[in-house]
Amino acid sequence: MFFLTVEESFDAAHSLRHYEGKCARIHGHTWKVEVEVGGKELNRAGMLIDFSVLRKMLKEILQEFDHCYLNEVAPFAEDGLNPTAENIAFYIYRRMKEKLAGVAPVLRVVQVTVFESERARATYREGEE
Repeated sequence: MFFLTVEESFDAAHSLRHYEGKCARIHGHTWKVEVEVGGKELNRAGMLIDFSVLRKMLKEILQEFDHCYLNEVAPFAEDGLNPTAENIAFYIYRRMKEKLAGVAPVLRVVQVTVFESERARATYREGEE
């Protein structure tokens, strides 16, 4: 297997529902997001996928959140989903999986990691219990 990872960031505020503590109040982060994809075969150019294509997909997803109050943005507003780092990672994973299927169906999203700070992050990957 070959693996590629791209990283981007966005700025957004949130407040945690059903939480007792200071994070229940509105506060913001510069969120860093890493997306890892994997595949068994390289293309004619010797790549899984061009880094710039992968990064563009991620940027398009993060634009939905950049400089927003996450509690007012889908899926966190409509579904009442709490905008935790875990749920953000899960959402980005699903969106990247959709985008990748349309561009490079032989590749798979391995994992998405969302950094709330340098010392706090959440990762989502499928297939583990």
